[in-house]
Amino acid sequence: MSRKPELSFWQIFNMCFGFLGIQFGFALQNANVSRIFQTLGADVGDIPALWIAAPFSGLIVQPVIGYLSDRTWGRLGRRRPYFLIGAVLTTLALLCMPNSPVLWVAAGLLWVMDATINISMEPFRAFVGDQLPPRQRPLGYAMQSFFIGVGSVVASLLPWLLARFGVSNVAGEGAIPDTVRYAFYLGGAVLLLSVLWTVLSTREYPPEQLEAFADNVADERPVDTSRAWHVGLLMLGAGAMLLLAIYHYALEKELYLLGGGLVMFGLLFAWLSTTRSGGMLRQVMGDLYGMPGPMRRLALVQFFSWFALFALWIYTTAAVTSVQYGTTDTHSALYNEGANWVGVLFAAYNGFAALAAACIPWMVRRWGLRLSHLANLWLGGAGLLSFLLIRDPHWLLLSMVGVGFAWASILSLPYALLSDNLPAAKMGVYMGIFNFFIVIPQLLAASVLGVLLRLFFHGQPIWALAMGGASLVIAGLCTLRVAEPVAEPVAAPAA
Repeated sequence: MSRKPELSFWQIFNMCFGFLGIQFGFALQNANVSRIFQTLGADVGDIPALWIAAPFSGLIVQPVIGYLSDRTWGRLGRRRPYFLIGAVLTTLALLCMPNSPVLWVAAGLLWVMDATINISMEPFRAFVGDQLPPRQRPLGYAMQSFFIGVGSVVASLLPWLLARFGVSNVAGEGAIPDTVRYAFYLGGAVLLLSVLWTVLSTREYPPEQLEAFADNVADERPVDTSRAWHVGLLMLGAGAMLLLAIYHYALEKELYLLGGGLVMFGLLFAWLSTTRSGGMLRQVMGDLYGMPGPMRRLALVQFFSWFALFALWIYTTAAVTSVQYGTTDTHSALYNEGANWVGVLFAAYNGFAALAAACIPWMVRRWGLRLSHLANLWLGGAGLLSFLLIRDPHWLLLSMVGVGFAWASILSLPYALLSDNLPAAKMGVYMGIFNFFIVIPQLLAASVLGVLLRLFFHGQPIWALAMGGASLVIAGLCTLRVAEPVAEPVAAPAA
């Protein structure tokens, strides 16, 4: 058995370059969709429910694409067909989103956009695990983080930059400003061209060669799912009690999603324990039930990390415009100035993430994967908590330093920790399942953040960012439960 050869810097550059465009579209979505919703008449309290489409589509799409890409081999390889299909569909969604005539159309397009972004994004995570030996995987995921940072900086700044060049930043009631529309058009072009670069400039190992490499983790014996009904019964009971409480006490409608999700997964786990057939669904649920121990511990870290990120994405515009700019009038010049400044802040944290991506390999060599991730998460927690204290919006740039380091770390180090423990034949499906622990906290945040703000914080969105900061601190503590991987011998250089 041979060791997987190390790739050159430019080979890693080419295989990760497509992430520049994917994140370009993702950053435009994160920085502007809440603004589009509010412009089309959405109330601040309804924004989390409107954003439910984004994580819910990832919950379905990523495991399916992971499962399919593990079993794909053709002229374009194993993962690259999905890069290309997702890029074409996302480009079309980006062109349509800023032309939404009414709120329900924008909400539907968000669903489409996020689903198609996930078609491209999921195989990119498995792609690094496929192509690189364990020793180079932290570098590969850090390179992805670098392109994520660069793409997000430019995409987040686009409306602000276009306004500086004289493009109109205000529009009539119910209309999207030209700065936002033109930013989405440019984003579609960048996404498609960068993904094409990766598709055309890289090659993939055939599945049989991947399985023959010495660094491939042997697949475990079939998982015994006969007792999965225990988990199913627990989730069914919790979901049913929550649904009854929501109905009896007339609680907020967003909580129905949480209760319904518990019931759905409870039924799936109960079904899993009684059947030996079911194809893709049974494979995904069985791998979820029997996932490796390191993946279980990383799941908790991911849960608290992504709860915080979702709070950041959906509440920063409302928080900064209401606190630092002192307005809630979405058609005022002051609100649109504040919304553009949020784009600058998002660009800033992504710029700091690009710098952090250059630092992360050094941090890993000095402190290891686990302690490096803990330090970065705590920097992010401090950055979000500082929104409570800062009143001058320009000083929020300092807060973005910590958020940027946390973002770069979240996008790289958990995947480096995870990929060393996964078999090549299931790299895609396990990466898709790992996405559950990105999606589930976002669904939880969409269900409960609005409720918590109304019940305890008088509907003030700034406190959602504070809850996000506390969540990143908890995620850092959970990192201490994750074991540091054993050092891998140096692989043979490429011929």
